[in-house]
Amino acid sequence: MSLNPVRPWRNIYRRKSRQIMVGNVPVGGDAPISVQTMTNTDSSDVRATLDQILRCVDVGADIVRVSTPDESSTRALREVCRESPVPIVADIHFHYKRAIEAAEAGAACLRINPGNIGDASRVREVVKAAKDHGCSIRIGVNAGSLEKHLLEKYGEPCPEAMVESGLDHIKLLEDNDFHEFKISVKASDVFLAAAAYQGLAEATDAPIHLGITEAGGLVSGTVKSAIGLGNLLWMGIGDTLRVSLSADPVEEVKVGFEILKSLGLRTRGVQIISCPSCARQGFDVIKTVEALEQRLEHIKQPMSLSIIGCVVNGPGEALMTDMGFTGGGAGSGMVYLAGKQSHKLSNDQMIEHIVELVEKRAAELDAAQDAAE
Repeated sequence: MSLNPVRPWRNIYRRKSRQIMVGNVPVGGDAPISVQTMTNTDSSDVRATLDQILRCVDVGADIVRVSTPDESSTRALREVCRESPVPIVADIHFHYKRAIEAAEAGAACLRINPGNIGDASRVREVVKAAKDHGCSIRIGVNAGSLEKHLLEKYGEPCPEAMVESGLDHIKLLEDNDFHEFKISVKASDVFLAAAAYQGLAEATDAPIHLGITEAGGLVSGTVKSAIGLGNLLWMGIGDTLRVSLSADPVEEVKVGFEILKSLGLRTRGVQIISCPSCARQGFDVIKTVEALEQRLEHIKQPMSLSIIGCVVNGPGEALMTDMGFTGGGAGSGMVYLAGKQSHKLSNDQMIEHIVELVEKRAAELDAAQDAAE
């Protein structure tokens, strides 16, 4: 929940949903919105898949999905699930038996696409496997694979068709006395996805998994996802999310966290507030920020850092950040700590000094957190 009693215009009131568990990660209710990604390795290659999972976890992934298209991948999934530090969602398409094998292998959640998993009897078998092995299920409705009868009824993929598909499959799970499920209604069209999610949010109290599917490459997909997911999150809709990019899964996690951080819904790592730079800059802002983003990637404690090229906005931004550096003249600038001027520093020492300050503050926060536990 993002609540600010001093600045109520920043408040986000999350939709009330019931809570389920995906492994040891709570989804829905008052749980933090979780960030998910998906591996793109050969799922039968245990080492490569685990290495990619660990890289994603290192930047904040809470849940990771792994595609299981064949028996060799579900065999490998057993070791992947055993070694992974976060819950694994098995991605199932077409072959319901893969879902059963994935449940037996230790998957925390089964993602099934109702449009291609098969008839009701096959879904019932998947539900039984999920019950027997303590799995949750994600109903994954996708505009690109809606059921034939819905396409005939509505003429094309539309919000009403996607919501109806989702509700039909919710009923099928509930008729089988299964309630540990979340649901998504994804589309690559931002308008279609947003409208479908709004309709779904009004129709069910199930946890909602957000995504703009097949959003595109790193830049275009980030923009598209930020618009679609950002607006839904701003309305309070969404309990978990995945940013779908044609890029390294690590980048999906980073973008997902940045979307949540921009809305005050999650905090992790250093948030850099920086200017776009102009002729007034006292140092090369763009190269400095690029270097600091790389050097501070390992920081997990939340803190804010302002990097501003000149005194027009620098002091004002520094008032609102934990640390700051504002460009001045003659090759030096001012360091701010907790909103106040601290000391002058030469530009050529800036990056190393700021990294040291951030690392020191992170260590202090880690120690305080350990002492409180």
